[in-house]
Amino acid sequence: DINALADEYLRLSYHGLRAKDKEFNAEMRTDFDKSIGKINIVPQDIGRVLLNLYNNAFYAVNEKAKLSALSYEPAVSVSTKRLTDKVEIRVKDNGNGIPQKVVDKIFQPFFTTKPTGVGTGLGLSLSYDIVKAHGGEIKVETKEGEGSEFIIVLPA
Repeated sequence: DINALADEYLRLSYHGLRAKDKEFNAEMRTDFDKSIGKINIVPQDIGRVLLNLYNNAFYAVNEKAKLSALSYEPAVSVSTKRLTDKVEIRVKDNGNGIPQKVVDKIFQPFFTTKPTGVGTGLGLSLSYDIVKAHGGEIKVETKEGEGSEFIIVLPA
């Protein structure tokens, strides 16, 4: 049940970050396609992918919140949608986006934009490998200053 998985890991990520940083806060938005039903995936693996994308999204909105005016409202949203023979999962944030000069590198092993000791550079690389192993694809749409959206497409 990809909807239950997406929801569970969203909450896990959020509460994990709240445990580390009491000041942290962000709105969580979900929009799940109820018609999807069950799909054939390794839940632990896709869970890791989602957790990584959520952690990155919450990190991005938290970084923007530290630098922004009070009017900024950090938000992370996840949606699922059934396509003909595929399922699409979108994870979107309204953080600072990914600079165009690094977008091409984000799925490479050990590449990170986070400060030393914060990121390993393995999250998106492993996520990419897991999604590929499931016969799917992962891509990103990003606008600097506005946020990023990761789109995962898996076979239904």
